[in-house]
Amino acid sequence: MNPSIEVKDGISNMIFDLVAKKLIGFKPTKSRELRKNFQEFFHGMVSFPIYFPGTSFYRCMQGRRNVQKTLTDLLKERLSAPGEKYNDLIDQIIEELQSENPVIDVNFAIDVLSALLFASFATLSSTLAVGFKFLTDNPKVVKELKEEHTTILNKRGSLNSGFTWEEYKSLMFTSQVVNEITRISNVAPGIFRRTLADVKVNGYTIPAGWLVMISPMAVHLNPTLFEDPLEFNPWRWTDKTKQSELLRNYMPFGGGIRLCLGAEFSKLFIAIFIHVLVTEYRWKEIKGGDVLRISEMVDSNKTGGSPAGTSKQTLSAEEMDDQLEQFTSLMQQKFLSGEDFGHMDYSRIDNDEMLDDHWSKEANYDAGEKYFEED
Repeated sequence: MNPSIEVKDGISNMIFDLVAKKLIGFKPTKSRELRKNFQEFFHGMVSFPIYFPGTSFYRCMQGRRNVQKTLTDLLKERLSAPGEKYNDLIDQIIEELQSENPVIDVNFAIDVLSALLFASFATLSSTLAVGFKFLTDNPKVVKELKEEHTTILNKRGSLNSGFTWEEYKSLMFTSQVVNEITRISNVAPGIFRRTLADVKVNGYTIPAGWLVMISPMAVHLNPTLFEDPLEFNPWRWTDKTKQSELLRNYMPFGGGIRLCLGAEFSKLFIAIFIHVLVTEYRWKEIKGGDVLRISEMVDSNKTGGSPAGTSKQTLSAEEMDDQLEQFTSLMQQKFLSGEDFGHMDYSRIDNDEMLDDHWSKEANYDAGEKYFEED
């Protein structure tokens, strides 16, 4: 009997383990508790802001505090022994902090680490789980993906070589699949912006200073913009003439000067996940499910989160953790294998004063708290 796995939980574990290792040097056994705190924060993000024990918002804030404490303690520990290297992002942060004219401070560094860890696993795991469901339901798509990725493998000098940027950019059909997965999954509930001047829309005026929430789902599932919007159809992106029009209405990562910093990372990660999946594994759905939408996000636990049986060649049955470890190992070989972070540039990210006001006023909680006091 081949092993089975809960797709959503498995993908969440895999992504968080990978990202935690690359960003903060955590091993999987150590990252699980941190992930649990992130989940508490995530599940209460859009809850009613009542800061009282037992409420979702209270658990959300407790999760946030625990995450910040863990990262604060870790950074203090690493700063006390800067000579020890872990080949992760914190190495680069410490190097920057100890430079002659650092462009960041320790409080900013903790905020960035927290944001990167959260953004990388919270939305990406849901997107991949929903994508897994679509691939399972569309064997024709999987067949074309396998042909495209097998072509890449056949051109390599060594089958064990890592994924290159040139290979990634050559995967045209994979790019279409990634676009379609992110278009139809819509895991982010909305994009927030503040109007800088009066804006007139269809006879209405949005006054300057108002908060506006843009719903990507309302655009991505609009039949006047995307034909048969609920149909998973990667081929809709094939026609170059139509593609430019579709891309104008494609906003899973936001847009403008505040485009999601992790947009390219997310698309690359999905592409490499697909590469490992279609070239190394066969799978079938064991327990069905439908894609449901709840107030927070797409609930992938009710979709591709259903168990899937996986098999790799003549792989014998193993425990789920062994399966995850094997898949994660393959992802590590393909993704940023041996890379250092010396090429990374730090740029200023504006804080959103509106959100700071929300946390402090509605929850009586100081969102601007410092984790290290400045001298």
